Amino acid sequence: MLIGLVGCCAAGKSTMGKRLTQHGYAVRQIAQEHSYVKDMWLKITHPDVLIFLDVSYDNTILRKQLNWTKNEYQIQLDRLAHARAHADLIVDTNDLSPDEVFEIILSHLHTLNYLE
Repeated sequence: MLIGLVGCCAAGKSTMGKRLTQHGYAVRQIAQEHSYVKDMWLKITHPDVLIFLDVSYDNTILRKQLNWTKNEYQIQLDRLAHARAHADLIVDTNDLSPDEVFEIILSHLHTLNYLE
């Protein structure tokens, strides 16, 4: 089983990718937010499960000290619209710790019988 992770910069893709990999899952962190090709996530890989990690503009700045504008953030959201529409799971990471996000993902994988 291959898990695809998508989301804006600072949404938690790297963190969740590492945690899932450490637990034996095959994971692809898909940098869809940097592509104008609306279905790049699908062209890069055909994940069995696509997880969209959502994050607010304000939290992107807090988490990564990003120097970008709300417009640049919105462009990433626009680029991610196709992936979000096709996601099997959308996790709002704004008020959650990495442990909480990880547990939500594991719970979802368990409901799909993909728990390792």
